[in-house]
Amino acid sequence: MPQRNIKQHFLGIKKKDVAYPNRDARRKTVERDLINAESALGRTLFGEVQKGHSREFFCLKKNVWLWYEDGLTIRYEVRENGVYKQVGRENDYHKVTGEELENFRNATKAYLRLVKSHIYSK
Repeated sequence: MPQRNIKQHFLGIKKKDVAYPNRDARRKTVERDLINAESALGRTLFGEVQKGHSREFFCLKKNVWLWYEDGLTIRYEVRENGVYKQVGRENDYHKVTGEELENFRNATKAYLRLVKSHIYSK
């Protein structure tokens, strides 16, 4: 039996099961599904979401994290010289320091442990 990679395993995909128009379309679908699964876990890190409200927290790419809550998006970029955030649609990034930086570090570590144990441990 051929080995499936983690994305195939997670999504239960076998090459013959799904007809994608091309390899890029398949990759994008798998990546979107994984981000959605990771975000579903990430939103649980900060307590229960009140009914009628929404929250997302996930790693978009290697150095970019997104926090979304009730219409406000905060984008965190991890750079060589620190962590920077962009709030909403403003163009400027502000360096994250102090307690906020410690909270961000704790949240990302907890997130990585959670997704590793629930999604990528299979």
